[in-house]
Amino acid sequence: MDQLKVTETKKDRYTLLTIEGSLNSYTYSDFQNKLYELIEKTNVVVEMTNVSNLSSAGLGVLMSAIETGEEKGYKLYILKPSEVVQLAIESTGFSDHFNSVQSESEAQW
Repeated sequence: MDQLKVTETKKDRYTLLTIEGSLNSYTYSDFQNKLYELIEKTNVVVEMTNVSNLSSAGLGVLMSAIETGEEKGYKLYILKPSEVVQLAIESTGFSDHFNSVQSESEAQW
């Protein structure tokens, strides 16, 4: 069965969520709950270097969190997206909505 590991690290101006594994319809629930809770009150950086699968369910979670963050005045950045993640984002046709960075220092608050 697919697994997803989520690690949370609080920083000064944002929270870093490091996710590893497969983000799909079987694994997205805990990640979604944590991300939605955070984006309501802080900026979020999601490190996706070790994400092996990103399904439409996972993309939906990210897109919704981006919209919620914008409404609340917070930003969401995708840090070091794996090739799988980058291809999935590009396939949506909405890649300009995703803020992707290669280092935490690139995030503009």
